[in-house]
Amino acid sequence: MTLHQPVMPPIFHLLAGLLWLASSAWSSAQDLLGHPQDAIPPQAELVYEKGMGFLARTQNEKGAWNDSVGAEAGVVGLCVAAFLAHGEDPINGPYAKNIRAGVDYILSQQNEINGYIGSSMYNHAFATKALAESYGTVDNPKIALALKKAVEMTLSSQKRNRFNAWRYTPDSRDADTTVTGCQLVTLFAVRNAGFAIPDDALLKGLAYLNSNRASDGAYGYTSPVGGKPTLTAIGVLCLSLAKERESKGFQTSLEYLKKNLDYRDSNYPYYFEYYMSQALFHADEPSWKEWNARNIRYLSTIQASDGSFPGNQGPSFNTAGALLSLALNYRYLPIYEK
Repeated sequence: MTLHQPVMPPIFHLLAGLLWLASSAWSSAQDLLGHPQDAIPPQAELVYEKGMGFLARTQNEKGAWNDSVGAEAGVVGLCVAAFLAHGEDPINGPYAKNIRAGVDYILSQQNEINGYIGSSMYNHAFATKALAESYGTVDNPKIALALKKAVEMTLSSQKRNRFNAWRYTPDSRDADTTVTGCQLVTLFAVRNAGFAIPDDALLKGLAYLNSNRASDGAYGYTSPVGGKPTLTAIGVLCLSLAKERESKGFQTSLEYLKKNLDYRDSNYPYYFEYYMSQALFHADEPSWKEWNARNIRYLSTIQASDGSFPGNQGPSFNTAGALLSLALNYRYLPIYEK
């Protein structure tokens, strides 16, 4: 298969308009998509609303945030995703201007020649994922072309890599599980948006991740040594999205995660929670429900009065990551569909 560009305006505008005529009936749309109609925990909704309020108030006129990492395209992408994951309307909703401004900022950070977004492959992945999640909902004709260029850059970077994976820059010759994992999740999100992604690219990326899995199911950073729940959650999520949940390795890794439901990553807490929530939801919903209840209680105790979250990565990233770890309670994004 080869990457193709989806239908462009004016058909795009017509489809987007028809979609958003029905935006007042999100719950009905959930029924059509097959989502369970579980009641949203009130505590989760309170945390989420406060967090979105903080992000909306602190976004600058450029569409980014002013803290230490808030100008990075990937962080802006996570903030945009946090709004969309709550089902916020990017046309007429209370956070519509925030969503559109964030998307515009991401587009402004793309290299027009090679499609690279931001200054690292982390930024490129999370920014590209936000564009994929915005495509078809945010009425901006620039998204489709930008998304096509971004994915072409991701795929060409993989081809240049001797591990058929990814690391910090497009020309990196080495690889690691975190950068590779976020590229794969992004490619699955892009595919969900209607773009064709080569199966070979996904399979080679998954093979690299699996090469870093130890016998106990834990994934390491650049080898099977030193496995951690954060890295294992990335691996489990990627296998779930690839519909590879029947393999022995997958089950072993899932059991490893289930033994670590109380784990908290002291260095990258919200990065861990972002992946752990998705990994457990796709792999074992009873375990996710148990972990989710704990996560809601935990986040509600550490959230600041202004709606932000503490940590060493900057309040924009911290808050977006925390909110996205709650997003499986809403399940609006296609990447959350089983």
